[in-house]
Amino acid sequence: MSTTQPVQGAVPPPGCPAHEGHAGGSGPEPLYGPAFAADPARTYASLRRQGSIARVELAPGVPASLVIGYDTALEVLRSPERFAKDPRRWKALADGTVPPDSPVVPMMMYRPNALFTDGDEHARLRGAITDSLARIDPNALRGYVEHSADSLIDEFGPTGEADLRGQYGSVLPLLVFCRMYGCPPDIGEKLVVGMSGIFAADENSEAANAVLAEGIAELVALKRAKPKADVTSWLMAHPAKLTDEEMGQQLTLLMGAGTEPQQNLICNTLRLLLSDDRFAGDLAGGSMPVEDALDEVLWSESPMANYAVHYPVHDLELDGTRLREGEPVVISLAAANADPRLAEERHRGGNRAHLAWSAGPHACPAKSPARLIAAVAVEKLLDRLPDVELAVGVEQLEWRQGPFHRALAALPVRFPPATVPAAATEPSGASSWNPSTSPSSSTPPVGTSTQKQPVSAPSDPRHWWSFLARWWRGR
Repeated sequence: MSTTQPVQGAVPPPGCPAHEGHAGGSGPEPLYGPAFAADPARTYASLRRQGSIARVELAPGVPASLVIGYDTALEVLRSPERFAKDPRRWKALADGTVPPDSPVVPMMMYRPNALFTDGDEHARLRGAITDSLARIDPNALRGYVEHSADSLIDEFGPTGEADLRGQYGSVLPLLVFCRMYGCPPDIGEKLVVGMSGIFAADENSEAANAVLAEGIAELVALKRAKPKADVTSWLMAHPAKLTDEEMGQQLTLLMGAGTEPQQNLICNTLRLLLSDDRFAGDLAGGSMPVEDALDEVLWSESPMANYAVHYPVHDLELDGTRLREGEPVVISLAAANADPRLAEERHRGGNRAHLAWSAGPHACPAKSPARLIAAVAVEKLLDRLPDVELAVGVEQLEWRQGPFHRALAALPVRFPPATVPAAATEPSGASSWNPSTSPSSSTPPVGTSTQKQPVSAPSDPRHWWSFLARWWRGR
């Protein structure tokens, strides 16, 4: 049992009927809407008055228990015998209390993948994923990320301004995913539109889920007909003998983990480096403390803020809070990382005991390549555009709404226009995903002298999918 204890006082004590729905005296606290998106830390601080577990609403009419204590989160994550992952246990969805068109259902519904299964089935599916990911050469991955980053920077570098979310952070993980998984741009567009839509958890989520399913089915059919040296083909050839449905569901899981959270990690790290005075001297002096910034973001702005949904296998009590069988228990990775009990540990250099990658049997199997992609993306941008700065005050940046992620709506920046260097000799999309066996070097462009003028995000940015299609075909 976790040692974290609820704070008594104005809040009704655990076990009292008034306690369960209490959140600052006004019922379950909503984890949606502009107020939560703008300042989730305030919500978490309010919820701590209930103890290590609080009652929240993920969407209108979708209640859940939110674990906000670090020790309690670890206890849930590491206790599969008491807390299952299979959403078919979700009683409110099964009996229609939560309607199937609720905006959070696409992110919480059962899918036969490694995230939503338990026991032997989870081990079989996760084994196929980890074995296939293990075949990726990290040096080749680094070289490919550098090439992709250079290609994107070459597009907006000469303009002197960019939205680093729309033109860089959200596109680069997609390029990596498409190449690693052998996904052509026309299918990739459906995957990203669909995945972005379900992360938003709004009225369009159900339609987005249908678009995602269509794109995944097309990718599976393509690789069954024409397998190549890519992660999708490796999954198909794995001894686990995944069916087409299982293939599609593992790809959906990998897509979700490899694009949306990845772009948030890249953009949140760039935001920190460009806005926090603690990093200004290091950046100006040519030293880029990217690893330190990544650690801080993973502690304080976790790309996935609230997720890792579990279901008690029977009624139980945890830290004085009654949890009922089949009711969602959501881990607040963000709030657990900010647990006041960890204040001293959190600021110790090199401490990576955060929960951004989750923990236990369902911990992220790809945290090493995910961290590598983010680090290379940030390093390359600061290398190519050393004088980049925010185009608006950090307080003017807006966050996208949704209960699950911590995601910027835009990251407008300005910089002296950069000269595009000579074209690289990267093979076209017809080749294997890995372009080399060793890291490529970073080549800073020759800057042009120009006076900086206040700008906002580009008013009419080129649709990044048109760039992806041209880039993929080597044009």
